[in-house]
Amino acid sequence: MDLRLTPVSMPTSIRPGAGVRPAGAGGAEGVATGGFPEAFKNALQSVSKAQNESSRLQREVQMENPKVSLEETMVAIQKAQIGFQATLNVRNRMVQAYTDIMNMQV
Repeated sequence: MDLRLTPVSMPTSIRPGAGVRPAGAGGAEGVATGGFPEAFKNALQSVSKAQNESSRLQREVQMENPKVSLEETMVAIQKAQIGFQATLNVRNRMVQAYTDIMNMQV
């Protein structure tokens, strides 16, 4: 799943702060690599791994594997559920922010 957002083209005559750079801003110095898209992608992968691990432990408990405890499985399920809910809330906030920006009057 690719979550890249493409920048919207705006003429430089309209774009706020176009061509204005603070003193000493000579390029990409001090800019974090990856940024928000990379952090969001990593968070989604982490939630996915937690859900997969939870499913694996559930199968092991159902097959009565003595090496897997019910408590461990329940904790894994709760972690996966909390991660999913957090991801869902972030997604909802991003959609709401996008909608708010699109409805702004120019």
